[in-house]
Amino acid sequence: QVQLVESGGGLVQAGGSLRLSCAASGRTLGRFAMGWFRQASGKEREFVASINWNGGSTIYADSVKGRFTISRDNAKNLMYVQMNSLKPEDTAVYFCAADSSITAVPSYRPRNYDYWGQGTQVTVSS
Repeated sequence: QVQLVESGGGLVQAGGSLRLSCAASGRTLGRFAMGWFRQASGKEREFVASINWNGGSTIYADSVKGRFTISRDNAKNLMYVQMNSLKPEDTAVYFCAADSSITAVPSYRPRNYDYWGQGTQVTVSS
């Protein structure tokens, strides 16, 4: 069993930056693909970014490409997303997720992930 806890959310002005962290406990994340998703009020959960087990492969949603950077530190069992040039439309609850399948590669599909955190709120003011 894996427990995921997000942190680093908050209120920031448009154009600002935040770094979200995802801490894992229960099992090492070393071989898991990981992802970030977000859900704005009244909208469906959407993909943000994903990273493979060693950080060598990443994918991003078009809406965040060039502004967000996903990374991980397997030694610390942590995953991050650095969010720059934030826009009001980035306002959402951000979730981290882990895919424990043995062939895990970065994926934008929520159904591929079997562990989820509770989320952290990011609010970008205009």
